[in-house]
Amino acid sequence: MHINPEPPAGASSEAINILIVDDVAENLIAMEALLRRPQLNILCAASGAQALELLLKHDVALALLDVHMPEMDGFALAEFMRGSMRTRQVPIIFLTASPNDPLRAFKGYETGAVDFLHKPIEPLVILGKVNVFVELYEQRQLLTRRNAELERALDLNETMTAVLTHDLRTPLSVVLLCADKLRVELPDEPAIQRTLGFLDNSGQRMARMVEQLLDFSRIRTGGLRMDFSAKDLGKVAQASVEELRQAHGLRSIELQEEGDLLCDVDADRFAQILSNLIGNAIEHGGQEPIDISLDGRDPAHVRITISNAGMIPDQLLPRLFEPFKGRFHTSKGLGLGLYIADQFVRAHGGLLSARNHDGQVLMEALISRRNR
Repeated sequence: MHINPEPPAGASSEAINILIVDDVAENLIAMEALLRRPQLNILCAASGAQALELLLKHDVALALLDVHMPEMDGFALAEFMRGSMRTRQVPIIFLTASPNDPLRAFKGYETGAVDFLHKPIEPLVILGKVNVFVELYEQRQLLTRRNAELERALDLNETMTAVLTHDLRTPLSVVLLCADKLRVELPDEPAIQRTLGFLDNSGQRMARMVEQLLDFSRIRTGGLRMDFSAKDLGKVAQASVEELRQAHGLRSIELQEEGDLLCDVDADRFAQILSNLIGNAIEHGGQEPIDISLDGRDPAHVRITISNAGMIPDQLLPRLFEPFKGRFHTSKGLGLGLYIADQFVRAHGGLLSARNHDGQVLMEALISRRNR
């Protein structure tokens, strides 16, 4: 009896393994001779126990199992295979010399078989079926390799983004400091001050982009750290609103507070949530007032609602909080502000949503009171 528990010497590492299990030596020899080809490695086992040993060592594209075997029949072997994470996805074709019995065939399919063939088996039939599963296995392997390559490329890209954005902060800080110094030292002439204003505004915009990229990198790589403590969200919101009013020419931003606003939050991240959402409202709300409401009447969470004039296109709403995708066509940023706000809200055990209502865009964030 020819038993081949190991791959032949010199077999390519890319060879595809096919497992044949039969307690009759002549059947193993005949099946191996029928299926042998350069790119296939035929693993032969004379028992269920020997088959399990081979399956522990090799990944197989297809298993051809004889139903009638002593000690462990094909059905029992299939049950073992389906119970293991390593082999549960291996396609199984049962081979039997018994008369056609619908009940036995049903039992075979119930154990996870993809086919049930009766001996004597037509060579062209078994060759055709084996070819199909070999091709499927090759396609799965190709997809697995490509996915791994994509993941490595994405990891490298995210690492480079994190390094570059971190290193950009120092020269950018120097540019902003120099702009402030020049504003004081150069003559107070409109043309000069206007140019310095352009420089300062561009530097500030770049600084915000760098911070967004850093936050994006932290979120994607799991490096985001939260520091929760009890805070009055009203006071945090007042500071954020006042800062944005000053930055945008005393823009009309109305803040309303109601109920208990004491909540466990990361104050810096919560301030950034407000800054990103209000900044989005300022950018897309025209010159109409922006209304902000903090509602703390619910004992489980605080509701933050920000409304501005305008409308979000229907096709954009489902993807509004996706990175680089949930952005308006007129956006001047990277398309990360709403994504970062959404991720920070989630980190607070909450939910961020957006909708159109009576000519207004409403952004609503729920912040859980207990996050520690």
